[in-house]
Amino acid sequence: MAIIVDESSKVLVQGITGREGGFHAGRMLESGTRVVAGVTPGKGGQKFRDEVPVFNTVAAAVEETGANTSVIFVPAPFAADAIFEALDAGIRTICCITEGLPVHDMMRVANYISENEATLIGPNCPGVLSPEKANVSIMPREIFTPGNVGIVSRSGTLTYQIVNELTQRGIGQTTAVGIGGDPIIGSDFIQILKKFEADPETECVVMVGEIGGDAEQRAAEYIRREMQTPVVAYIAGFTAPEGKTMGHAGAIVSGGESTAQAKSEALRRVGIPAAENPSQVAELVADALSRG
Repeated sequence: MAIIVDESSKVLVQGITGREGGFHAGRMLESGTRVVAGVTPGKGGQKFRDEVPVFNTVAAAVEETGANTSVIFVPAPFAADAIFEALDAGIRTICCITEGLPVHDMMRVANYISENEATLIGPNCPGVLSPEKANVSIMPREIFTPGNVGIVSRSGTLTYQIVNELTQRGIGQTTAVGIGGDPIIGSDFIQILKKFEADPETECVVMVGEIGGDAEQRAAEYIRREMQTPVVAYIAGFTAPEGKTMGHAGAIVSGGESTAQAKSEALRRVGIPAAENPSQVAELVADALSRG
C-alpha cells in the first residue's frame, strides 16, 4: 500500500505554465499520474499539453475537477501564499518543491498546516512517489519499482541513489518521501515513519538523514518506542567541515550531537543499523528483510 499519494490522488500543479512546473507536470502525466488541473493566475482557460485545464485560482480548479492533491512549483516569494491558497481551497495533501522559502514564511505556514490537519511535504524537497500509483515529485520514476520498502529522506539526490541500488538488487518500494532539508518543514521524520508503520505492505523503512539539528535523534527514540517495522538508516555528512552549510539550509554542522557520526551512533544505540556509506544501505535492507 502507498502512503500520502496513490491511484486516488487527483493532482493539481500550481505553476504548471512555468518552465519547471511544465517539465515535471509532463513527466507526471507520462508516468500515469492523474494530473487533473493546473493553476497560473492570469492564464486560466488554457490547456497544458492540450489535455490539462489551467485555472486562475486553486478554488476554481478544485470546484471544477475535484483535485485533492497539490504540487507547487511557484517561485519562493509567492510559495507560502500558494500553500495557503491550496489549504483554503480544501486540499489536504500538498508537496512544495520550491526551494528558498524564507524561514519566517514557513513559520506562518507551519501554524496553518497544523490548524487544518493537512499533510505538507517540503518545501525544498523532491516530493512523493509511489511506484506505478502516483508521481507527485521531481524524482526519476524510471529507477523505481513496486515493492515493500519505504524511504523517507532529507536528501533528494541520496534518495535517488539508494532507490536505484535497491531496485538493482530486486528490492522494490512502497513510497519514497523527500521531506526536504530546510530548518522548518511541513512533515518531519516521525510523521512519515508513523504512516509507514501503519502501512501493512511496508516491511522495512530506509531513513536518510543529514548533519544539523536533532531530527534523527528524535526519530531514533520514536522508532525505539513505537515501531515494529525494521528501519535502516544513513546519515550524510561524515566529512563535512564544522560550521559550513552543506547544500541544505538545515544541514549545518555545529559540533556535538549534530554531526553525522553522533547521529549514526545514536541510531545504533537503539538497534537501528546505520550505514557507513549510501551503497551499504541496500545490503542492510536485504538483511533486514531476510530476518523478517
